Amino acid sequence: QVQLVESGGGLVQAGGSLRLSCAASGRAFSSYNMGWFRQAPGQEREFVGAIRWNSVTYYADSVKGRFTISRDIVKNTVYLQMNSLKPEDTAVYYCAATRGGGPTIQKTDDYDYWGPGTQVTVSS
Repeated sequence: QVQLVESGGGLVQAGGSLRLSCAASGRAFSSYNMGWFRQAPGQEREFVGAIRWNSVTYYADSVKGRFTISRDIVKNTVYLQMNSLKPEDTAVYYCAATRGGGPTIQKTDDYDYWGPGTQVTVSS
């Protein structure tokens, strides 16, 4: 069992940066694959990026080159560094965890545990 809590969301102007954190509790965090998803009002939850237990990363095309995922095994925390933010990045951002998942862990169904989410709002 893993519990996840996101933090670091807020209001930022276009072009600015935010760093989201996802604190995980539970055993064997280092063996989990971790993902970030986001959901804007009226839209489906979409993949943002993921990091495997061995630190291999994946990113959605829409954020590639702007967002970076990293993990701190000692702190049981995964980070999402978001730079050059755009108004279309506005959404609730969710952290997720799985010990398995598909080939690229980019689908919501790949994940077993979810955090409650944190709001990110980018003003133009």
